[in-house]
Amino acid sequence: MAKKALKSQAARNTSILNRSLLISAGIHTLYHLLRLLLSPQRSLYRYIPLSLPSILIQFWFERIGRPRYGPTGEAQKAGEDLEAKGLTEWMWDVVYWSWGCIGGAAVLGDWVWWFYVVIPLYSAWLAWTTFAGAKRGMAGMTGGTDEGGAPGQAGSKRQQKMEKRGAQKVQYRQ
Repeated sequence: MAKKALKSQAARNTSILNRSLLISAGIHTLYHLLRLLLSPQRSLYRYIPLSLPSILIQFWFERIGRPRYGPTGEAQKAGEDLEAKGLTEWMWDVVYWSWGCIGGAAVLGDWVWWFYVVIPLYSAWLAWTTFAGAKRGMAGMTGGTDEGGAPGQAGSKRQQKMEKRGAQKVQYRQ
């Protein structure tokens, strides 16, 4: 049972990368087949730059996530966690949305590429909510003042209820 976590991480990463490779190959093949058979006027000028981010992200995931095996066949490096929160999760969202746009463009036509605009909008929304959350978190570090700048309203709800009932007021030291 030595290195059980390393082995399970390596197996999980291999499974995720193989699945994403097959899905990506299938979607891109579908696009090109339908483009050649049904509508040769579909634009490669849109396809190439709009599918490039998902392809680059997948190459990046292959580089950081694919396990490395030694000469004996034992996993030496499991690779980075491909199910991590934060940037990795956002990158998977970009890949999934790109696949959806490619599949939609293959079936419905080139106008579906306009849905790709959602990615920058989603990124801006994530950045704004992250910034707003950090701003709110930093507001608690201002020394316990309320909106008007007067001290006294800091503390838990329980403390505020006790003070409201007439219990002894809690004094905060500076």
